Amino acid sequence: MFAEVEAVVSPECVLATNTSALSVTEMASKLEHPERVVGLHFFNPVAVLPLLEVVRAERTDDATLATAFAVGKSLKKSCVLVADAPAFVVNRLLTRFLGEITAAVEQGTPVAVADRALDPLGLPMTPFELLTLVGPPVALHVAERMHEAFPERFAVGEGLRKMVELGKSSVYSEPGVVDPDLAGIAAGDSPQTEDEVRVRAERALAEEIGLMLQEGVVQAVQDIDLCMLLGAGWPFWLGGISPHLDRQGISEAVTGSRFLPRGVASLPA
Repeated sequence: MFAEVEAVVSPECVLATNTSALSVTEMASKLEHPERVVGLHFFNPVAVLPLLEVVRAERTDDATLATAFAVGKSLKKSCVLVADAPAFVVNRLLTRFLGEITAAVEQGTPVAVADRALDPLGLPMTPFELLTLVGPPVALHVAERMHEAFPERFAVGEGLRKMVELGKSSVYSEPGVVDPDLAGIAAGDSPQTEDEVRVRAERALAEEIGLMLQEGVVQAVQDIDLCMLLGAGWPFWLGGISPHLDRQGISEAVTGSRFLPRGVASLPA
């Protein structure tokens, strides 16, 4: 599509994509002017969530990047520069986060227990409410994309695949009642408690954040905090993902060090 558009627009025309998981670099690879392609990743609901991930592909030039930031500013969005890595920031973390929850279910944890596990964090919705909002087909596509990129950390859950095959939009047929067609989703025999599920998900976040910083997906961990606050509804009172993980001791347990210096965005013990 971009190749067709490129043939009829000026050389200065910027081509932007709202993809949530595809490679912007790959999209631009066959164009005569790949430097004009940039990612502008908005978040739903667009009128409410202020984050805009500005994705710089391998050959995106400075003029295109500056134009993207100017557009974001004119739309009153908070722009964060991110590298063209799989799923960028928010979707990468949410996919890993949700993947740990669904894995716990497939290992035998009741759906309701897993869905309540994150309640102490004060997130705007439960994991399976989020899955319903995103839509199982989109969640499956992103999960498959992430599995291709990082197979050792991102799995494609059979429960999610089954939901898509059956055309289900939610694990519940009515509030609090698991859809009978999905009742067998918990096939394992290793159930976890709510606390165990939550710590499992938090440890996964710490690992993924550490890897993203090593890869240079963002310039600083505060960019990740900002992305999750403004694009995923992470509670402001927690100060961001990294301060929360630091306070809980999870950052050091998983990565060997804190994400932020002691005293930054911290609360009294």
